[in-house]
Amino acid sequence: MCDYSLHNVRSRPAKVADKLITRDFGTGTRGFCSVDDPYTAVCILPGTELSFTNDVSCLATGLFPWREKALSHRTAIFRQINKDKAAAHHDALEFPDGRVVLLTLLCEGQEATVLQLPAQPKTAKEAEEQQRAAYVG
Repeated sequence: MCDYSLHNVRSRPAKVADKLITRDFGTGTRGFCSVDDPYTAVCILPGTELSFTNDVSCLATGLFPWREKALSHRTAIFRQINKDKAAAHHDALEFPDGRVVLLTLLCEGQEATVLQLPAQPKTAKEAEEQQRAAYVG
């Protein structure tokens, strides 16, 4: 399952070696789609490792929110944040410097490859951490 605002968009789970691109789905959020199918959201499990073709760029927040900001990283781990908030964006990327950026803030058109899916959970706590945020609709 993808971020809450992508629940009305056709979707599929990510696979290792998927070639993805960031896209605005017209639903109030950005997400990933396959480079071969721009109309299907590709949903990613927490812990999935991604490699970007170029340094990641995102929309700046704050005083000049219309400007782009380069993050100087090409790898990230997919995370979910704000899981306790039903009407909040949950999908985020954690970069090597520890910075966490909401996926919806990434600039459109950035290419990424799925390097590795998360390991299968061995404990109940690990299984809970890999659960996607629940959709309350």
